[in-house]
Amino acid sequence: MEGFMLLLHDRTTQQGDLSPEEIQGIIAEYVAWRDKIAEQGLLIGGEKLADDEGRQLVLDDGAIRVTDGPYAEAKEVLGGYFAIKAADYDEAVEISKDCPHLKYGGRIELRKIDNHR
Repeated sequence: MEGFMLLLHDRTTQQGDLSPEEIQGIIAEYVAWRDKIAEQGLLIGGEKLADDEGRQLVLDDGAIRVTDGPYAEAKEVLGGYFAIKAADYDEAVEISKDCPHLKYGGRIELRKIDNHR
């Protein structure tokens, strides 16, 4: 089995005016999906990322430059991740297809974890 990262991208315009009950319902869907994957022995881990601005680091002329980001004007942000086990990309895609993130307009970037260190 290989490891795969599901990087959960959100559009910044999709937040909307959700009631606390609606938010709890959405969270419950993510928890149920995570629990289903865990029960199948395929979950490595996963977390929602904080809704703050984060920081970006770059090496600029030999010095580390730290800036705030992603920026409010960004059209998309990384909202969280799951790490799963699958035999290959095809199986990882099948596992990911019913992730609730897609239902709510998000995009999943699927990347294989390189275990060849």
